Amino acid sequence: MSRNLATSGGPSFVIFDLGGVLIDWNPRYLYRKLFADEAKMERFLSDVCSLQWNDEMDAGRSWGEATEALVRRHPDQEKYIRAYRNRWPEMLGGLFEDTLEIFDALQRGNTPLYALTNWSAETFDLTKTQYPFLDHFRGIVVSGREGVRKPDPEIFRRLLSRYDIAAPQAVFIDDNEKNVAAAAAMGIRSIQFRSASALRSDLLALGFDV
Repeated sequence: MSRNLATSGGPSFVIFDLGGVLIDWNPRYLYRKLFADEAKMERFLSDVCSLQWNDEMDAGRSWGEATEALVRRHPDQEKYIRAYRNRWPEMLGGLFEDTLEIFDALQRGNTPLYALTNWSAETFDLTKTQYPFLDHFRGIVVSGREGVRKPDPEIFRRLLSRYDIAAPQAVFIDDNEKNVAAAAAMGIRSIQFRSASALRSDLLALGFDV
């Protein structure tokens, strides 16, 4: 059955993070093919193509500009740096099927579903063609398109305003503690994702049919 705020008094919209919740993304899937030494790989991902560097593209920086700047700083690592963008799809490990089952159950119940993701606009367009389930969201806000990323409150405000959702009407699901805290500070019911089974229990407690 669908979740109706007017009759239930609880939240009726569900907002999903994507990476780490529904989609398995990890640069190690690619770089384990390129590095024979695990320790060297970890140093590269810590000191060169770091998550902080990746965050810049999630906030709207172009891959071309970011890649060329990093190659100038680390010319000896050029082939590995260029692989980050050129072989980016190899960082995708597929879907978390147990979480997708929850998504499907919510969809069958006519729950309005939205996504709010920290993702480069360029690489998200590649991802979208691989995963048809993304077409079933009523709206997706991608940080790389917005030029602002979670946990900045502005990106939450944009999603709520764009789709005419009042904060208390929504449940937000994310694996990142800072993002969950930012949403909660805005009055959005927030769940930190740890496992599909825990998420199912949390949603059941809120009255969703999953």
